[in-house]
Amino acid sequence: MQDMKNCNCIHHKVIPFLVVVFGVTFLMGFWEMINWDVVNIVWPVIIIVIGLMKLVERMEICKCCSGICTYC
Repeated sequence: MQDMKNCNCIHHKVIPFLVVVFGVTFLMGFWEMINWDVVNIVWPVIIIVIGLMKLVERMEICKCCSGICTYC
C-alpha cells in the first residue's frame, strides 16, 4: 500500500480535473468568451461523467490504495 500523496492512479486525478473544467466553463461563459449555449451543454455532460466515474469506482477495488483510500 502506498501513500495517497504519491498515488499515480488516474482515477484520483480525473474528477478534480473535471471540476476545474466545470468552473472554467462557467467563467468563460460569464466573461462571454464562449456562448452560454455551449455552457448549457457542457456542464450537464461533466456532471454525468463525474457521476458515472463515481459509480464505476464503487464497483472496482482500487489496486493502488486498497484499504487506505476512503474515496474508493
